[in-house]
Amino acid sequence: MSVWDDLDLLLDSPSSLTATSNTRGTVKDKADFKVEEDVSALRKAIEGLGTTEKTLIDVLTQRSNAQRQLIARAYEKATGRTLVADLEGDTHGDFEDLLVALVTPPAVYDCHEVIKAMKGPGTTESTLTEIFASRSNRQIKAMSDVYLEETGRLMIHDLKSEVGGDYGKALLILAEGKRDESTNVDNAKAKADAKALYEAGEKKWGTDEEKFIDILCSRSIPQLRQTLVEYKNLGKKTLQQSIESEMSGDLEKLLVAVVKCVKSVPAYFAERLFKSMKGAGTTESTLTRIIVSRSEIDLMDIRTEYNKLFGCSLSAQVESEVSGSYGDTLKQLCGKDV
Repeated sequence: MSVWDDLDLLLDSPSSLTATSNTRGTVKDKADFKVEEDVSALRKAIEGLGTTEKTLIDVLTQRSNAQRQLIARAYEKATGRTLVADLEGDTHGDFEDLLVALVTPPAVYDCHEVIKAMKGPGTTESTLTEIFASRSNRQIKAMSDVYLEETGRLMIHDLKSEVGGDYGKALLILAEGKRDESTNVDNAKAKADAKALYEAGEKKWGTDEEKFIDILCSRSIPQLRQTLVEYKNLGKKTLQQSIESEMSGDLEKLLVAVVKCVKSVPAYFAERLFKSMKGAGTTESTLTRIIVSRSEIDLMDIRTEYNKLFGCSLSAQVESEVSGSYGDTLKQLCGKDV
């Protein structure tokens, strides 16, 4: 049985989509943090002959993002240059992207990833799907605020011109960041929703996508978990299996991602990481985005799920896939598997 078909544990396990504590992150505040010492170490590493990558890695992976923001401000005050500009001038490739991601505030980083996914010919739907299926209302609101501040436009308007059809409809609902956040579960409503989904998909010829989009993109996480359990009682398939057999393309991928995040955000990310390293070549941008953006939220849980799902440790997999300073930085962020 796949991890995605086991619904029994669902109703008791916490969801990192609704969690507010960050105790499951691998990166935490450094206890005896001294901003001036860090700035001086970074300056030496950057301004000396040749860059000392080890110092950059040690300082930036062992401070929380909030502490990195203090370092970046003090660095600019001391040098008149921004830390981002110096890192961009001194490092390159995936290592540069990773360090810049580390010194960028989380909401700004998410916003930049969304802009990147919309830029140029064609849209990177997989990035938009990952971000909007896995972020909480609070994270989406923070990202939208940054987007408006940086571009002078509403993120939702720009998304509207990039994505269309049923996929666009579903993504735009998620991008409003207005998912119900109530923790109360209405069993009767869960039964009714499960029945409505069953009748809109498995039971009829053709699929009523609207019904799936409406329920999956707006109900609260606890409510949807109950609906998944009720759905399994109705038919032979789980809701995820029904979506996979009834739909295709980007809409299918988005709704499956939503269902997976309702079940387990860490397992969803563990699978994304595995796929980014599988086969010929590694998708470094996905690897960077997930490890950086989850390092202070639930990377410890992602590591656990990775081990359960794929039978090997995340850091061992990272070590065998990527090397050099880029690989060293990712390994530091992943932390030791326990």
